[in-house]
Order: sequence, then C-alpha cells, then structure tokens
Amino acid sequence: MNVMKKKMVVGIVMLAGILSLQSCVHGKSLKTVSPNTVDVQGTYTLILYGGSYSGDLETVAILDREGDRYIFEPYAPAFNFRVIKGQTSDHALPAAEQFVRRSPSYHSEQLRSVLDETGTVIGYELRPLYLPFVYGASDVLDIDYRSRGEKVIVTIRLKPFLEQSDGADFRQGSKGKSAY
Repeated sequence: MNVMKKKMVVGIVMLAGILSLQSCVHGKSLKTVSPNTVDVQGTYTLILYGGSYSGDLETVAILDREGDRYIFEPYAPAFNFRVIKGQTSDHALPAAEQFVRRSPSYHSEQLRSVLDETGTVIGYELRPLYLPFVYGASDVLDIDYRSRGEKVIVTIRLKPFLEQSDGADFRQGSKGKSAY
C-alpha cells in the first residue's frame, strides 16, 4: 500500500472514531447560568471531577440535586471523578469550594446553576478560576451538559486554546515532567 492510501485509511479510521464518540454524547444541550442568589438548599450528590494533582486544570465540582428525575454522569473513566451521595448543602458547598481551591494558580471560583429544558435548577457547578497571567485566561474549562432521558451527561475538557498550545506542559506540571 502506498503512502497516500495509508494516510487515507488512517484519516477514515480517525473520522469514524470521532463520529462514534460524538454519537455517544448526543442529547439535548442544557444551559448554565449565574444564580440570582446563592441559596443552595437541599440534599445533593457531590461529584468531584479531576483534582488528580495540585495543578490539574480539569477540576470542577458538580452538585446534583437529589430527589429530582436527573442523575449527572461525567463522560469520563470512573478514576477521573468521585461521587459522594447524600450531602446536605451546608456540607456539599464547602467541600466543593475546598476541592476547587487546591491549584497553586487558583484565583477564585464561579458558581453556576444547571437548568433543565424547562428552566428548573437541577444542580450546580463550581469551577475554579485561575490567575489569568498563568494560562492566558481565568476560565480554562469547556463544560457541556446534555440531557439523555433521566441522565445528564457532563463532558469536561480544556478550552481549545490550551489544547492547541503547549497543553502538554499544563497537564504535566512543570517543564514537561509528568505529574502522574
């Protein structure tokens, strides 16, 4: 097989892989908004995503309201997140805040309400904001919520400008040495 045919076969295989991954995450896109008031009440399942090491940029805490029809499920391997059920708001929110503040580049955090198709709050997201001069922006995460029946599939990734730059340095810690 010549080089051109090999490249074409590799391209087709990659395209098929991308399309199959995208088909796994289809569903209705849900919105997040800044809450009118920070009045997080009730019982939540706390999902702590990332935080594998102190400089892990893909770190976020999600509070899934218990008792509604939705269950939040990160689109990631189970070792990338922890799930803690039955947390009252007075325990869940401080635990989420402590979790997202672990990075040495942490500056502040942003609380957002996750809304279903009717505009009802079904949970909250707490994401860290970083010192803007470190990564070029404070908010480095793209988080997507998709409703598939009673599940809310959550996809978390770095913003494209970080993936396209020397993103390996951001993921690995300092000077290319792996933090894993």
